Amino acid sequence: MEYMLIFNETDADIAQGQDPATAPAYWAAWNAYIGAMYGAGIVVSGNGLQPPHTATHVRVRNGQRQVQDGPFADTREHLGGYFIVKVPSLDVALEWAARAPNSATGTTEVRPVLDMPPEGHAA
Repeated sequence: MEYMLIFNETDADIAQGQDPATAPAYWAAWNAYIGAMYGAGIVVSGNGLQPPHTATHVRVRNGQRQVQDGPFADTREHLGGYFIVKVPSLDVALEWAARAPNSATGTTEVRPVLDMPPEGHAA
């Protein structure tokens, strides 16, 4: 079964990845984790994302498009990246999620990938 591992990082986590003093350890932890996933042969796809300040949010309210740059001020965690993994069970996906470097300070959401129904058929 395929699961998406969604890595939510705190502001402090993101700052570690950008600070020259802490970036080497931060990226070494992520590289080791990602290397382990690839080594286990479970990665279907995935990407890290640029920092939250590069984001643009779009909403449509009353037919009008609203655009906001950057992260929402009240957000405590930010989407740092994701991987789609193919593993035999939710328990295995949860084990991989727990190993993610951000799980100690932020959260890693695990969500099954939706199998889309054939066109014209309801789920």
